[in-house]
Amino acid sequence: MIVCVCNAIREEDLRREARKGATSPGRAYAQLGCKAKCGSCLPFARQIIDEELEALSEATSAAA
Repeated sequence: MIVCVCNAIREEDLRREARKGATSPGRAYAQLGCKAKCGSCLPFARQIIDEELEALSEATSAAA
């Protein structure tokens, strides 16, 4: 699914960048070589990144 039309960023791109350490849309976008333009994607991007970070945290806790 496309999250950011301005930059053609897909949900899977954001999830990958969150797994690589991005903790915010701004960081994820920067890691992808762009930045938010109109900003309408930011709430959804934040939600996706938060979901991925929570999943990583749960996986880490379960492994410990």
